[in-house]
Amino acid sequence: MKKAMILILILSVLFVGCARQEDNPADACQPSSEHDSHATVETSAGDVNNQDVNNQDESKQVEESQQPDVVFVPTPQDVVDKMLELANVQQDDLVYDLGCGDGRIVVTAAKRYGCKAVGYDIDPERVKESLENVDMNNVGDLVRIEQKDIFTLDLSEATVIALYLLPDLNVKLIPQLKELKPGSRIVSHDFGMRGVKPDKLISLFSEEDKEPHEIYLWTSPLKMSEEAAEQDPSLATTWER
Repeated sequence: MKKAMILILILSVLFVGCARQEDNPADACQPSSEHDSHATVETSAGDVNNQDVNNQDESKQVEESQQPDVVFVPTPQDVVDKMLELANVQQDDLVYDLGCGDGRIVVTAAKRYGCKAVGYDIDPERVKESLENVDMNNVGDLVRIEQKDIFTLDLSEATVIALYLLPDLNVKLIPQLKELKPGSRIVSHDFGMRGVKPDKLISLFSEEDKEPHEIYLWTSPLKMSEEAAEQDPSLATTWER
């Protein structure tokens, strides 16, 4: 089952990429001129219609750019508990869950440790589920849920980061994770961060889904091995951004 879940995550990335390529031909990606992007004082009915079409196309492109990078696969609750334990969450921590799904990590952090937590997800359905979970567990005074693209976030205020993303997406986050304060912790369910050696890596057999899982822990500041940079120049470029 675990292999099937990982395959679903990988296939979802390929599907989203193909969908974006089909819906966005090369000529549609060319920037418009200043004349095209601003309405003039005198316009004909045809000009207005064309402008409406352009606005609709722009809205469609925004919506497509806001599609999730992976499908939602819930983290078993016993894995959630272990992730927060491994991160040594305390009451004065601020926990960010990047791709919060149904909000179970931030809700658990608030209920168990009394800390503040923020869940971010780009999918409005996941945001809705998270908000319902927050209300159901009466932790609205500690937990905030926001619909955001996680790759645009300033993570510097967080002291704990929770991840359940594919390895390449973890690597994509490196420039943001480098801004964390020293001593901040990052925990990831099942997937590592290429080129960055974890402080701890533990295995856990979940009683919920009856599958083995791995949990990675890194502590800020992150350190990339020189060997990894030599083997993968693109990784060094990502690190330097």
